[in-house]
Amino acid sequence: MTHKTSLYDKLFTASNYLFFVFLGVVTLFPFLNLIAKSLSSEEAVISGQVGLLPVDIQFGTYNFVITDSMFLGAFRNSVIVTVVGTLLGLLMTTMSAYPLSRTRLRGRKWFILLFVFTMLFSGGLIPTYLLLSNIGLVNKLPVLFLPAMVNVFNLLVIKSYFESLPDALEESAKIDGASNFRIFYGIIMPLSMPVLATIALFFAVQFWNDFFMAMVYISNPELKPLQLYLKELLASANNIFMRTDMIDVNSAMNASPQAIQAAAIIVATIPIILVYPFLQKYFVKGVMLGSVKG
Repeated sequence: MTHKTSLYDKLFTASNYLFFVFLGVVTLFPFLNLIAKSLSSEEAVISGQVGLLPVDIQFGTYNFVITDSMFLGAFRNSVIVTVVGTLLGLLMTTMSAYPLSRTRLRGRKWFILLFVFTMLFSGGLIPTYLLLSNIGLVNKLPVLFLPAMVNVFNLLVIKSYFESLPDALEESAKIDGASNFRIFYGIIMPLSMPVLATIALFFAVQFWNDFFMAMVYISNPELKPLQLYLKELLASANNIFMRTDMIDVNSAMNASPQAIQAAAIIVATIPIILVYPFLQKYFVKGVMLGSVKG
């Protein structure tokens, strides 16, 4: 028996489509404007002629950005922090979430309470800075990912997923003589790819976009990540062409500082955008965790 769609349902579906199309277009406008500015000539950008399409196309801005030693160094630092931080964050978070998901753990509720407590209260910026300074992490690249390896929200999400796995899997593995580590790495982890991919994306975006940690703990120019480089680039628009370490000044002579800023933002945004398609099939499953109870 076929279900006849009412006029109200059709109007509701059409309005949803229109709303999300409008939302997507509005979201794309700033990005398209940045691309247009990065490809437009200095006169066009300064005179305000650039909208969603470039005017007097030139590629000197991108040539300038990708050959800038400071940009390349910052890009390298961000890649290191993101890759290492994501891998260590996943390792530490999953290893913390697994025992907390087992009801046989003594004092389990108190351990969970301690983790949740850190979500609500912290020691503050100054005590944290003094702690990291005393253990020698200030002005070291690990300071950008070591303090953030265990995210309590991510831990609770992974813990909930582990709890949803059948207990029979673990019981049968123990009957076969498997240890806790063997069960964790050989059974639990392979079955948890949706949640691991989702949390990996959360960690990667967090580490890639963070500039505050670097602004507080990093003063060495060689260790600054990409987002801090962009922040300083946006704050010193008029000083771009006054630097003495530029590799190719001629590449940017036909471009405005605003165009160079736009090109740097585009180049810095593309890598994290490219990560999503590889995790999409797991991400869609991961964001639905806990939405339906079996």
